[in-house]
Amino acid sequence: MPFRERLLLVVLYITVLSSSVAFIEPSPHDGLMCVLAVVCLIAGVRFERILVVPLLLLLLWNVAGLMALLSVVAEDKTIQYAATSVYLAIAALLFACLFAQHTMPRLATMRAAYILTAVLASLAGIAGYFHLFPGAYERFTMEGRVLGGFKDPNVFSPFLIWPILIVLERMALRRVKLIDVVVVGILLFSLLLCFSRGAWFHFALSCAVMLALAFITAPTQRTRARIIALSALGIAALAGLLIVLLSFKSIGTMFTERAHLIQSYDVGSGGRFRLQELALTSVLNFPVGMGPFEFARVHGLQQHNVYLQAFLVYGWTGAMAYILLLISTLLIGLRTSLVRTPWQPYAITAFAAFVGEVAEGFIIDTDHWRHFFLLLGMIWGLTAATIRQRHAPMPSASGTALI
Repeated sequence: MPFRERLLLVVLYITVLSSSVAFIEPSPHDGLMCVLAVVCLIAGVRFERILVVPLLLLLLWNVAGLMALLSVVAEDKTIQYAATSVYLAIAALLFACLFAQHTMPRLATMRAAYILTAVLASLAGIAGYFHLFPGAYERFTMEGRVLGGFKDPNVFSPFLIWPILIVLERMALRRVKLIDVVVVGILLFSLLLCFSRGAWFHFALSCAVMLALAFITAPTQRTRARIIALSALGIAALAGLLIVLLSFKSIGTMFTERAHLIQSYDVGSGGRFRLQELALTSVLNFPVGMGPFEFARVHGLQQHNVYLQAFLVYGWTGAMAYILLLISTLLIGLRTSLVRTPWQPYAITAFAAFVGEVAEGFIIDTDHWRHFFLLLGMIWGLTAATIRQRHAPMPSASGTALI
């Protein structure tokens, strides 16, 4: 392997490993992304033609956001918000370019770093929840909910879902290893202790999509039977473990409180649903958008819906570009997941996790989640890699390329 490629893998590993440290802005991950971009240039990472689609949609989304920014440019943190949108769009394209070439080594590197950082953040959060060392509770939890190295448990919990899926996929289709059981146990326990209703739904939906696609694309009936058997066994084990965990008073009380479909802050004059009604009115009144944080400044709180957020912050043009980006990503992600390639497990799990993120966007703002843009970039990158593989020249019987 050339030195440039080895250097790229090292920087990619460190960059992804730092992604769970998100309680400061800018985070170490953001700085390392700049380093990764430079190393990509050194390593000769290329831009594939299919990536013109997300490039144009992300460009339109951000240009519309910058136009809406002009009316509130003097307000606090608005420029930082717009800059973050631009940065995340670039990050998504960077990951797409990365995974389009030398796909398997780069995916394996990203996977190893992502799983490790998710486990470390989860262990820190669990240690904080149970007061295992001084200061851990204050740093790694918030109001009795685990948040790891993030600012919000509602953002940390979705961050855990893709690494859970990629390990579960290997267990369901290939082999069950003790280390995988331990990893999944830690991540699921941390996901539970985040007490995020949206993330619980996200995980259930993504897991169902992943298992359905794995079943459909399984190479043999024996593999399909294995998926069904292990899925049933896993659900039974998870239900049993949940019953045991809920017997602990602190966990059971918080779970019962958070498991209600409607919370007190969802209803009433200042509740989530009322704010979303007001947001719909604002969407109609501000076709160019209100700009970052303007809705919250006027009405006191955010509307907690990324699609309303897209219209309010980026205007009608930006919102349509964002929605088209999601739809096109879902369509090409599904198509890529169904093609038998060495990276098919990554395509299936990335698509499944992305479906959950899109669904969760109806109850939370996801437009600045770093792992959201990693998944988006992964899906487009794997699509580009699949297209390249399908158009590659086939070897002849003598081992030379057919022309």
